[in-house]
Amino acid sequence: MRIAPKLALRLAPKLALAPTLLATGICLYGCLLWTITVSFTTSQLLPSYRWAGLINYHRLFRSLRWHTAYANMLLFGASFMLLSLVLGAGLAVLLDRKLRAASIFRGIFLLPMALSFIVTGLAWQWLLNPGVGLQHFVRELGWSRFTFDWIADPACAIFAVAIAAAWHAAGLVMVLTLASLRAVDPSIWQATRVDGIPPWRVYWHILLPMARPALLTAAVLLLEVVIRTYDLVIAMTHGGPGGTTDLPSLFVVDFSLHRASLGVAAAGAVVMLGSALAALAPLLYLSRRRA
Repeated sequence: MRIAPKLALRLAPKLALAPTLLATGICLYGCLLWTITVSFTTSQLLPSYRWAGLINYHRLFRSLRWHTAYANMLLFGASFMLLSLVLGAGLAVLLDRKLRAASIFRGIFLLPMALSFIVTGLAWQWLLNPGVGLQHFVRELGWSRFTFDWIADPACAIFAVAIAAAWHAAGLVMVLTLASLRAVDPSIWQATRVDGIPPWRVYWHILLPMARPALLTAAVLLLEVVIRTYDLVIAMTHGGPGGTTDLPSLFVVDFSLHRASLGVAAAGAVVMLGSALAALAPLLYLSRRRA
């Protein structure tokens, strides 16, 4: 008679989570398997389950636009992740130094995370617009030769998008890093003060290496942003100028909705998934090695 209540207590959490796990399995893994299946079919405007082998992948890798978009993603990802990690870690260090009104600054730094990428993209598009944004404002102050037209420059447009994305995501890195810094044993600071070690060296050589798990977690989350970035680019540049900010996510949406090439779009999505897994592998290896 005593076994039944114990069994019920064990099963209660599992039964409560069962609907969520079932929905996740169907919506996430089911859709994933469906996309992989479609990538090997002759699907065009609508799904078709006629086997086509690797023809969609052949068409994908023959597309010059795909190669351009993939190269843009690598450049955008490297710039965005580096800026986000450096800016977020720097803000965390400043807040950890017990600044006055730190809670206010923390709220300000976290504010971009409350905005959608569409809002962020539109705001930065206005700010970087040479005709009405920062360049126009500075020229109105008297610096008539000041130029800041990255969003219209094919060589710099992808970096303008990366800056906007880093502004949006740096707060997340800051929160994770700050939580790790605040968990440090106070005796470490006492020992470094006795030895006369400057604070910047303490952060650089001791505390930030100790916060590596938090930084790796942030890197994984930022990598997911790189793969799925779509609305930010649409709001800022729509892939221009001249395709220099085109990304694989734009390629997949365009081929699936506008060009009636669902099979090629699915192949692109599968390659994006493979790229994400390949990038995650060294990060997961480093996290397990440190653990």
